[in-house]
Amino acid sequence: MSINSQSEIAANLQVGPTDQGMVRIYIEAEGVDLPLDFDADEATEIAEELLAAAETVRRAGSQKGAPKKPRR
Repeated sequence: MSINSQSEIAANLQVGPTDQGMVRIYIEAEGVDLPLDFDADEATEIAEELLAAAETVRRAGSQKGAPKKPRR
């Protein structure tokens, strides 16, 4: 499966600090419990990648004439 493949799998995503000084991304789905721990620098890099991907999608949508959604 690639990043562009759609899936019918539903999952819960939680993000937060651990008591060990790490940032945890926790993914839970049927039969899957996946805790992923990152130090602060790695977590910042992930956040920057998410923001860059969101901006790319936002720009692509505006080029296609799609209405912009308001920022929260």
